[in-house]
Amino acid sequence: MDSLRQRFERFLEQKNVATEVLGALEARTGVEKRYLAVAVTLLSLYLLFGYGASLLCNVIGFAYPAYASVKAIESPSKEDDTVWLTYWVVYALFGLVEFFSDLLLFWFPFYYAGKCAFLLFCMTPGPWNGALILYHRVIRPLFLKHHVALDTAASQLSGRALDIAAGITRDALAGLELIEIHLLSLLRPRIKVLQVLARGRALVTPAATVETPAALELDPKTSQTPPLKSK
Repeated sequence: MDSLRQRFERFLEQKNVATEVLGALEARTGVEKRYLAVAVTLLSLYLLFGYGASLLCNVIGFAYPAYASVKAIESPSKEDDTVWLTYWVVYALFGLVEFFSDLLLFWFPFYYAGKCAFLLFCMTPGPWNGALILYHRVIRPLFLKHHVALDTAASQLSGRALDIAAGITRDALAGLELIEIHLLSLLRPRIKVLQVLARGRALVTPAATVETPAALELDPKTSQTPPLKSK
């Protein structure tokens, strides 16, 4: 056990990519790199054999970068904005590629461990930031080479989409007009019948009622028959 611990300590004292990344994380988080190395080892073992590796991998690739992006937006410096914007560009392209290859690659036992290592590599602080490396070596040259054609294709697609939307709107309005005409043709005979009935009722005059003049009305007290006088 002591020999294994000594080997681990000697590994941390060496200068390589892993120790430089651990040193940068130690300087940023304040946690000793030995504990960070143990955490990375346990995380790798869980991604290899644990349950819910896909969810954990997605949380690692999204949760901390989202938190760091919010902090970058709120900070006055623009350098961290560029770093995390570059990360999200790489993350989006990686998600697009993964969408087509996930059905084949996720059967491999080391797939999620490799995916998590790639995402950690992309968010690594310092000169070994994978997102910046991939952007400057792969994405940016391709973008500068093909962005004119992509802009042209995008403008053409947007124009076609607007034409299609306008055509669909015209067809919908024409269909509504046809429906309105059909409904009017069905309701017109009934409307005519109702109009004829209304005219017939208007021609019929109600019987005149004779009202008794107010002067001829008998007072209920005087209209009573006087009682007969007995002799």
